[in-house]
Amino acid sequence: MTNVLKGKKIVLGITGSIAAYKACYLIRGLVKCGAEVQVVITPAGKEFITPITLSALTSKPVISDFFAQRDGTWHSHVDLGLWADAMLIAPATASTIGKIAHGIADNMLITTYLSMKAPVFVAPAMDLDMYAHPSTQANLDKLRSFGNHIIEPGTGELASHLVGKGRMEEPDNIIRHLEEYFASQGGGLKGRTVLVTTGPTYEKIDPVRFIGNYSSGKMGVALADECAARGANVILVNGPMQVAPHFPMYKRYEVESAAEMYDAATEAFAEVDAAILAAAVADYTPEHVAVEKMKRIGDLALSLKPTQDIAARLGELKKLSSRKKILVGFALETTNELSNAEDKLARKNLDFIVLNSLNDAGAGFRYDTNKISIIDRQGKVDYPLKPKAEVAADIVDRLAALLSE
Repeated sequence: MTNVLKGKKIVLGITGSIAAYKACYLIRGLVKCGAEVQVVITPAGKEFITPITLSALTSKPVISDFFAQRDGTWHSHVDLGLWADAMLIAPATASTIGKIAHGIADNMLITTYLSMKAPVFVAPAMDLDMYAHPSTQANLDKLRSFGNHIIEPGTGELASHLVGKGRMEEPDNIIRHLEEYFASQGGGLKGRTVLVTTGPTYEKIDPVRFIGNYSSGKMGVALADECAARGANVILVNGPMQVAPHFPMYKRYEVESAAEMYDAATEAFAEVDAAILAAAVADYTPEHVAVEKMKRIGDLALSLKPTQDIAARLGELKKLSSRKKILVGFALETTNELSNAEDKLARKNLDFIVLNSLNDAGAGFRYDTNKISIIDRQGKVDYPLKPKAEVAADIVDRLAALLSE
């Protein structure tokens, strides 16, 4: 997945809250995402966490005072405001929120805020009564009116309903807010709508048995996240799977059978600019489904019928569309790989097809890696074995290039 925080410069403001220790987890998470972090801490904040700890995590001196030394050397809050891609104040106490709302610039953190040219994110941290007080809520409303992003406490999965409303949001969820913001700014697919299908389909034999395959859905989810990270509105249609997308989806349809996936994909196709068909859809489904669990009585013969071909149908709809649409297919092969993929490319009116082989170690179902070739009417490009997130980036690079033509 394209890391939307990679190379971003983040000013992290820390105030005097018991939640200040969580800043360590925030810094670790941001640095792991490739961000550069500069800490600005209030004098009260240093009572809860030491600048030495923060400096060790960021590899930068912590800024707290206006003047660095007694010789007149000073920290420029204006320069910080120009340097940053975002400012995050976490934890933000009721006192700091009130000062920001009214422009009371009595410490380095608030003067940095007032000089900030980049978007500002504020994660409140206080007890429930303080948070619920009308003055605090009025100050938060003021911050919103200034264009600040308020990361409401207690909205993440890790915070309970009863105790969560005053506490600072969990670091992972705060980082996700930043990711979603930068993703929404676009990375080649802003304003585009992309359909992604992924996962297996289950074709029922009876109420407890089905015909299926080993698809985990990891490749399709990586593609959905990659598209979302580049600013696309992603419509995800997925069969039963254990993985989930990192980014919120524009729309999501969770289906079970090939017929359900066909219906969802063909309906969604009308509103998309592109479709990536990464699902492992069953080619056959039982002609008759038993209403009750079948008993073991000896040999069993199943009568199967072909499922509806999603790729072929979308290829037909693409021809009929009045606007440009890009259609990407997948081919998982064991023999005659190239010829089978090229045949599928032509028959189903695909713009390009992603070929991977079960003969390649570390590629295919259930693995976190994949080895692919991208085939179009001009030829074939081979890629080495990579994590599926990096494979997704290669595929979406090609998709974005076609959409921009």
